[in-house]
Amino acid sequence: MRRREVVGLFLATPSAWAQQVRAQAAARVRRVGVLLTSAESDPDSKERSEALERGLAELGWASHNLQITYRYGLGEVEPSRRAAAELLTLAPEVIVAAGSTGLAVLKQMGLSVPIVFVSVSEPVAQGFVKSLTDPGGNITGFTNLEPTVGPKWLGLLKELAPVVSRVGSLFNLTTAPYAVLFSEAIKVAAPTFGVEPVGAVVRHSSEIETVLADLANEPGAGLIIMPDTFTTVHRHQISELARRYRIPSIGPFRFFPAAGALASYGVEVPDLYYRTATYVDRILHGELPSKLPVQQPTTFRMVINLTTAKALGLTVPPTLLARADEVIE
Repeated sequence: MRRREVVGLFLATPSAWAQQVRAQAAARVRRVGVLLTSAESDPDSKERSEALERGLAELGWASHNLQITYRYGLGEVEPSRRAAAELLTLAPEVIVAAGSTGLAVLKQMGLSVPIVFVSVSEPVAQGFVKSLTDPGGNITGFTNLEPTVGPKWLGLLKELAPVVSRVGSLFNLTTAPYAVLFSEAIKVAAPTFGVEPVGAVVRHSSEIETVLADLANEPGAGLIIMPDTFTTVHRHQISELARRYRIPSIGPFRFFPAAGALASYGVEVPDLYYRTATYVDRILHGELPSKLPVQQPTTFRMVINLTTAKALGLTVPPTLLARADEVIE
């Protein structure tokens, strides 16, 4: 063998070896953990996980190269802590955290594993990231609604139920401390709509009925359900009690009117999960979460439950029905 051929062989070998290593790395099964707020049996959990997996599949991730493990925090601190601990035993390379409660638990654990949050309001104010454009650390993701939507809810509630004169903003101060910012925005806008803002803060599901009964004690009651893992988990109870006490209610997501609330205006939640797949993919390919800017919602929907409107004796203006993205009958 000539010397040039021998040298060429040795030069080619490291390159071939590097290609083989890269191929093996690409072929190995990667691990992603997902911490959801709702129960495994909740249809919305299924819809969100399907949206995330559809986004990942479109980016080339499937069962042969990606293992996704789900755990359910149920919108409460202790269940979220247990669920997070279970995920960590599986050594995920990326964690997707839904909502503020689960994300707060993960941050308190001081993890170094990359975390992509989804459907979180005010991540800067809550101390999860340094800024939207420069998150820093190991956390980034996709935000939920911001306080500026508060007056929009108030205006929509008055269009649907002009008799409303007192409006409570329902949230759990433990799971959604940021909701105070939404309440302040509503308080500032309230005089414009001729309504009085009143308190409707709870700390446990056992307090929901008491708060709504107190709200209904005087005429003209209305209810704004805040974006909160607690209100999401207890949406059926909240919506049913609002109907029982004849309180027109509006929530931030479609699943509230689907559960019996009067209406919703807010983010298309499955779209957030679908978009989250892009950041999971980029991190699995080596990008740092600190370099991925926090993204904000792009798709919003208005949904009206016409059955609830009729049960409350309300006539929805045709112009409002025409603006709705969906009418539930």
